[in-house]
Amino acid sequence: NFTNDKAIYIQMADRLCDEILAGTYKDDDRIPSVREYAVMLQVNTNTAVKAYDQLARDGIIYNKRGLGYFVTAGAKKEIKKARKQEFMKQTLPEMFRQMKLLDITIEDIQKLWQQ
Repeated sequence: NFTNDKAIYIQMADRLCDEILAGTYKDDDRIPSVREYAVMLQVNTNTAVKAYDQLARDGIIYNKRGLGYFVTAGAKKEIKKARKQEFMKQTLPEMFRQMKLLDITIEDIQKLWQQ
């Protein structure tokens, strides 16, 4: 299921990154072909090509001519690093703003975290 907040190819790239983070694909594992992934997610092949091109530019996957795409060694670490930066710069400031507006304290959050 895709949302309207990001382009579909970016959501596809994010999903593949999620799968790498979850351990579905490890360093140097072959990932589904562009066509396989497009069929799996029921999208146009060109959209999947854009997702794979983006991931390759970001150094997350690489292409072995004639064999397909593979996970770059250290990709999981790089994905985590990029996602942490994004979380700190985008998600946390908005969350803190909402907490302040709603009078939610860090202690309230800690109680929920411990449950």
